[in-house]
Amino acid sequence: MTQFQFNLNMELLKDSVMNSNIDAVVKSTIVLVLNEYMEKERDDYLKAEAYERTDSRQDYRNGYYPRDWTVSVGKIKLKVPRTRSGDFSPSVFERYSRVDQALVLSMLEMVINGVSTRKVTQIVEQLCGEQVSKSFVSSLTEKLDPIVKQWANRPLNMKYYPYIFADAMYIKVREHNKVVSKAVYIATAINQEQKREIIGFKIDHEESYEAWQDFFKELKSRGLQSPKLVISDAHKGLKKAIEREFIGTSWQRCTVHFKRNIIDKLPKKGMGQVTQDLKRIFDAVRVEDARLFRDEFFNTYEDNPKLEKALKILDEGFEDAIQYYDQPVQYHTFIQTTNYLERLNQEVRRREKVIRVFPNNQSAFRLIGAVLMNLEELQARKRRFIRKEE
Repeated sequence: MTQFQFNLNMELLKDSVMNSNIDAVVKSTIVLVLNEYMEKERDDYLKAEAYERTDSRQDYRNGYYPRDWTVSVGKIKLKVPRTRSGDFSPSVFERYSRVDQALVLSMLEMVINGVSTRKVTQIVEQLCGEQVSKSFVSSLTEKLDPIVKQWANRPLNMKYYPYIFADAMYIKVREHNKVVSKAVYIATAINQEQKREIIGFKIDHEESYEAWQDFFKELKSRGLQSPKLVISDAHKGLKKAIEREFIGTSWQRCTVHFKRNIIDKLPKKGMGQVTQDLKRIFDAVRVEDARLFRDEFFNTYEDNPKLEKALKILDEGFEDAIQYYDQPVQYHTFIQTTNYLERLNQEVRRREKVIRVFPNNQSAFRLIGAVLMNLEELQARKRRFIRKEE
């Protein structure tokens, strides 16, 4: 690497230190250093000092041009040396452009992590001493569009996903001068390497059979094969779409949602033992034990008229809630509920709350996609979370 030795104008630097605040001192120092660095770099390029006559000279000096440049401490004004041919280009801007990139990436990271556009502009102003408009921050986030789109449309035919989890959450979007509710469909999976993966998401109108069917068709068009099991809540449209699009796939009703539906039908008081006996059914290790505990639950409480509705829900949904027993035992804890997907939704919700109302569908797709990509990257770094069967 080329080495330069040069002298700074210490008197000018001293005046800056004595008569300015610390921000001005830092800026002045950077200007002095970079201007001197570019000057020496031009000398090295020309192979001749100023007014020096030499056979090795490559070009001639041609003055300077001013350039404003925003770095991490704010905007500075530099004197950029040039040559007569115009072929000389200081390496400063190329080398230090990483500072600008880092600033842009930091701004994007703040947005993805739930910092509002207004707060981002305030933070940048405090750090750099320069005002950044909200529209500028918004334009920067648009750089995420092709990245998110590529990730959301990546092929799924390189792996097999035996277990898929599906759920929807709702957001507010401005559409035709009105604030409307939109559904965000998210699908995660456990892949053949025993790792979790976010395999798809989509923003559409209210949760319905047609919307879920379109979502699953998109996943299949990207190469998704029919899984062994799809885990979800009991939304009728979702369940019907699973049956139509994944022939031969079993549907596992989320046991957490199922128990919650049953408990909601219980009287508010005096149900401690009933709740405990209900949970006992789904804590069973073997399917035979689960059925035995279910039968004992009915024998104990079927004569209680206050429990009629709860017993009916248990009877009608029991088989759908124990489909996970047909899978290897080491998977049972992970495939009987949509808990992981619920936590994922909470992470999205935490960032979405800062926005409150998305200006359009594209901005919602951009932010939610970026958040999911970030969470996916963190998850990919982890080792497989399911031990192989002994």
